[in-house]
Amino acid sequence: MLQLRRIAQKNIPRAGKRLRQSALQVGASRGLATASEPYDVVVIGGGPGGYVAAIKAAQLGLKTACIEKRGSLGGTCLNVGCIPSKAMLNNSHLYHQAQHDFKKRGIDVSGVSLNLPTMLEAKDNAVSNLTKGIEFLFKQNKVDYIKGAGSFVSPTKISVKLNDGGETEVDAKNVVIATGSEVAPFPGGAIEIDENQIVSSTGALELQKVPEKMVVIGGGIIGLEMGSVWSRLGAEVTVVEFLGAIGGAGIDEEIAKQFQRLLSKQGLKFKLNTKVLSAEKKDGKVFLQAEAAKGGKEETLEADVVLVAVGRRPYVNGLNLEAIGVETDNKGRIVIDSQFNTSVKNIKCIGDVTFGPMLAHKAEEEGIAAVEFIQSGHGHVNYNAIPSVVYTHPEVSWVGKTEQELKADGVKYNIGKFNFSANSRAKTNLDSEGFVKIITEKETDKILGVHIIGPNAGEMIAEGVLAIEYGASAEDVARTTHAHPTLSEAFKEAAMAAYSKPIHM
Repeated sequence: MLQLRRIAQKNIPRAGKRLRQSALQVGASRGLATASEPYDVVVIGGGPGGYVAAIKAAQLGLKTACIEKRGSLGGTCLNVGCIPSKAMLNNSHLYHQAQHDFKKRGIDVSGVSLNLPTMLEAKDNAVSNLTKGIEFLFKQNKVDYIKGAGSFVSPTKISVKLNDGGETEVDAKNVVIATGSEVAPFPGGAIEIDENQIVSSTGALELQKVPEKMVVIGGGIIGLEMGSVWSRLGAEVTVVEFLGAIGGAGIDEEIAKQFQRLLSKQGLKFKLNTKVLSAEKKDGKVFLQAEAAKGGKEETLEADVVLVAVGRRPYVNGLNLEAIGVETDNKGRIVIDSQFNTSVKNIKCIGDVTFGPMLAHKAEEEGIAAVEFIQSGHGHVNYNAIPSVVYTHPEVSWVGKTEQELKADGVKYNIGKFNFSANSRAKTNLDSEGFVKIITEKETDKILGVHIIGPNAGEMIAEGVLAIEYGASAEDVARTTHAHPTLSEAFKEAAMAAYSKPIHM
């Protein structure tokens, strides 16, 4: 009996270790790295930047793990941001077309109605399928997936509070912080988000009924996309923006004016140069107090639902950065150098949690570059060639310099524009609002910026990104054959207009 007890006691730690490893749901069977055999790379955060960094590191032959506490990969973008919002944008657009557009195309329909629960289910299914797809990629590339919240014990040791209970520690030669961002609260705390009547972008994707009136605080990309969704589904939407134009940072002023005009035609209302002061919930409504941005008489705005879309902020909660000396700035961003190094030698940082635009594709490029620096000492991201897209209808996209930036810098430039109203495919599709605008350096004809508002703008901007990446001139693009009839011919004609004259306008 004594011998049996000794055998049982001896096996208890082994059994416990097996249970802990099972709880991690790692993608490889080799178990966790130890101090004697640490991971080459541990990525904290499984969003677009983090999971791409982890996969790339593994592809480069580095022993890799990714720690993610959400319980599903893809971060804010896939779970409660880019992907679900695009599902809602696409399906709400189809609903709006069936109500207001099909008849003029010779499609007679009747009894069109909204089934919001099914639309929300379609959104959730898209998210679920994609998150499972990333888990498959982890297994395929032998990335260990650790479900839990990571916290630094030292620069090379991370404590993980496991989602399934308990804790473990992992050791790493290199760490990549990719913890992303979170919804920024209303300045001063005057408005509290309850995700019911006063919602963030997350709550705006889960509304169980269409509000009669919605007020959107913030006229940037998130506010305009979500406002557009609920406007199409039947809400009366008012966008309140502190600045004098919509679209957020980086949008060309001419594009912004055209954008506001087209959205206004669709029924959205705008209050620019307006500051929201407070909100009060009363009798099932929300009453907002607002005034002119520079001060003035107050007014009251009434809404069933208020969307607070005033931006996002870096997410570093629980990382214990102070204990290891990782430096942050006064906005909470982790400070990095040109090789994504933080103030701690073996720790790099990418994505929303550090500098630059909070864009999924920017984080992806940084993730790849960061692990290339780890593996070979070389990596590269061209920050002048990162596109932005607003997925409303019409879509808006841009890359490179705006006209107002070039004016401010004293750069001499040419502009080539081509309206979609003169494009045969756009006319055939009965979808011809907007234009392509290409800005070139006057002396060299080099493309400095591309700005598009119109159908398929989000896809078409890729040609502009490629042109800027390779230093193309407008003439280079104009002398490249574009298939006919396609919307991309508007891009070619805008390039022709920049250095000479277009053919079809």
